[in-house]
Amino acid sequence: MARTRGKDTLARPKRGGKRRRIVHVFTEGAVTEPSYIDILKKHGTPKDGSVTVEVHVANLKAPGSQRKPIKLVEAGTRLMAELKRDARRAKLPEAEWPQVWCLFDRDEHDQIETALAQANSGGVGVAFSHPCFELWRLLHYKPVTGTFNGVCDSAAKKLPFAATDPSPKVVREEQVIDRYAEARRRAEALNAQHPDHTPRVKRDPYTDVWKFVEDGMGIASY
Repeated sequence: MARTRGKDTLARPKRGGKRRRIVHVFTEGAVTEPSYIDILKKHGTPKDGSVTVEVHVANLKAPGSQRKPIKLVEAGTRLMAELKRDARRAKLPEAEWPQVWCLFDRDEHDQIETALAQANSGGVGVAFSHPCFELWRLLHYKPVTGTFNGVCDSAAKKLPFAATDPSPKVVREEQVIDRYAEARRRAEALNAQHPDHTPRVKRDPYTDVWKFVEDGMGIASY
């Protein structure tokens, strides 16, 4: 897993008084989620213009064996513990502490419940999708009903460009720009179909990627 020690991991004020917050993200996918994040960094409208949010994919070069949800969370919680310690030493206000997020799917992974619990106890944010991130992409185009029975390919095949895009794992600007508000609304409606007491891991379909967009990246729209 990629290390971030030795880099500028804490937020430090820029000249002119503008605050800066740093977000470290561990992604399950090596292509899809990082390409989506790149688009948001380029085109996202900030929620708060007085804060600059810098987002870094912490495991960009990590091998597949280190991209399982439990591995992401283990690395994320270790980093979060280091960042908290450094932030306290630097006497940063807690609102300006760096954040750590993990983006992963239910798919057919083991130890999902353990990963979610560890992330919660370690102060690490999780953007979770069931069955997979492609559901969030699909919601940029249309509402989703029914279940995918935990099969990611079922969601991926419904993407309107699935059969023609030579690199379907890459998120392209034209696939998401000016579609966020509808995707978020559809995701909330989709999630509301499940009883409140039902844990995320058992909700199919489900996605809360929009929480990472807004709470993690500090973006209101794109």
